[in-house]
Amino acid sequence: MNTTELIFEQPLNEKIRSYLRLEYLARQLDNNLQQDHQHRCFYPLFSLCELTERCDYRSEVIKDIDRQLIQLQSWQQQDDVDQQQLQYYLEQFSHAREELQRPQRPGSQLKQDRFISALRQRFSMPGACCNFDLPQLHFWLAKPWEERCQEYLQWTSHFSSLLQPISLLLQLTRMSCEYRDAVAHAGFYQGDSQQSLSLVRVKLDAEQGCYPTISGHRNRFAIHFVQFEQQKHSDKTVKFLLATCG
Repeated sequence: MNTTELIFEQPLNEKIRSYLRLEYLARQLDNNLQQDHQHRCFYPLFSLCELTERCDYRSEVIKDIDRQLIQLQSWQQQDDVDQQQLQYYLEQFSHAREELQRPQRPGSQLKQDRFISALRQRFSMPGACCNFDLPQLHFWLAKPWEERCQEYLQWTSHFSSLLQPISLLLQLTRMSCEYRDAVAHAGFYQGDSQQSLSLVRVKLDAEQGCYPTISGHRNRFAIHFVQFEQQKHSDKTVKFLLATCG
């Protein structure tokens, strides 16, 4: 029987929480470029507009890029490092830093797009995507998929300068920690760390019929496993894989 391995992640600070939300939306944007999801493609786009208007993430991302560049440059003298991969990250982060220093906030140009603005105002209302509410949307959806895909790509590209470095930063964060075997007795596991943690990752076989709820802060965390069918705390012994990222 095929098994499904699930990965659950819990951020332990607000910065990583924001990064994970933005990464999730970036994946949704990419999915909408791979397949025609009709008007649903606008939901992640408008969520990104909302988040980037509410908070300017650029300064925090630039600080993280600078820290990574210093770390990566220090590894250049080490013989056991993959120099090709190291050079890739150095180039990617250097380019991302230049892009983020541009004066315009990511996504701000979409405010000038009358079509996008009209849709965004209506999308916040339940069931307001009918053709009598948004005839312009009805017209746009009648265009060939290839044409709509190109337009959607143009809209989403306004966020690339922010989303690409966040993807790289999370990639390195995940690569910095390895999974190890762990056991939750009576569905509970508690862990701590001398170093400050930013992310807890749990890898679990779906056949166990439960999922983790994770809470904690930078030095301590707790995992409660919940039986999905009963929607209550599990009293069983749960074996899983655990990774804690600094």
